[in-house]
Amino acid sequence: MRKKPKKDKRLRDSIFSPWSFILYFAITGFAVSVSFLLFFSGSLFDSQNIPVLIPEGTVKERALRTLFNILFICLFMSIFDGVRKHFFTHRPVTRILEALSKITHGDFSVRIKPLHKKRAFNEYDLIIEDINKMASELSSIDTLKTDFISNVSHEIKTPLAVIHNYSAILQNPNLSEQERTEYAQRLQAASKKLGDLISGILKLNKLENQQIFPENKKFNLSEQLCQALLIYEKEWEEKELDIVTELDDSIVVEGDEELLLTVWSNLISNAVKFTEKGKKITVRLCSQDNNAIVSITDSGCGMTKETAARIFEKFYQGDTSHATEGNGLGLALVKRIIDITKSEIIVESEPDKGSTFTVKIKLNR
Repeated sequence: MRKKPKKDKRLRDSIFSPWSFILYFAITGFAVSVSFLLFFSGSLFDSQNIPVLIPEGTVKERALRTLFNILFICLFMSIFDGVRKHFFTHRPVTRILEALSKITHGDFSVRIKPLHKKRAFNEYDLIIEDINKMASELSSIDTLKTDFISNVSHEIKTPLAVIHNYSAILQNPNLSEQERTEYAQRLQAASKKLGDLISGILKLNKLENQQIFPENKKFNLSEQLCQALLIYEKEWEEKELDIVTELDDSIVVEGDEELLLTVWSNLISNAVKFTEKGKKITVRLCSQDNNAIVSITDSGCGMTKETAARIFEKFYQGDTSHATEGNGLGLALVKRIIDITKSEIIVESEPDKGSTFTVKIKLNR
């Protein structure tokens, strides 16, 4: 069952308006007073204040004159009302309809100028304000959609080109067994990257469209962090990284275990990817102010403030030297999951000094 929409508090909803009453009282009083004055114009009493009987012809004449004057007053008031409607109703409605027509045809750059200053806003100004906000949002969404399609096309094109080229090379009968194995491995890596990209896009789309709902249950957070570290054991062993863990194994949180594992996996994967061989990664877990605090610190290349401000955008990769190792969707997934689970993520980073990602999860929700 749909909920009844809330009333907009900005609207002045009142059946009785004092100003309207005064206006219509003045108009009606003026018309009636003029009509009476016209009808009873002339003397009704003689010099001795004795009522004089008005001749029938005079009554007819005065009645006819009063009728024409009433018709004239009505015509004047109709023209006045038409002018008022033109300036205060027809013009703003026309401007709104023209703007809406442009928006429905895909022109999201249209903006309507308010009719009055902020303090004197009426209902039309409120409609105009909301239409301008809607157009601005639609413009942003349209830009994001265009960028998204462009980025997806670019990301898909690279592994597809690899698959196409190496599948053509593998058809050469003169290849040695070693070359054939090497090219097959490259094909496998490219297809895996393509599969990961499509899976990431589908999962992010479900998260953004709220098709994934958190299934909250209690679990030990330190165990989950160890599980996420073990997923990338091969990678950090190959780079001979020093993994330091400072985990409070008594912390139990209530949340979606699968979604939070995605957060730790992406953050640890990035830490391993951006940390040079032989350096250190630190994973900490503690509780503070009724929050579980998880921080993952690498000793990699770090980021500028400008890069750090954009890392949660889809397909954005600040360090292009590692672009072949990812698709720019990991941190976008992380941010969306953090928002859905009503947690908080903080990024601290300096160029050449590494980065720290800190996640705060409410305890006892």
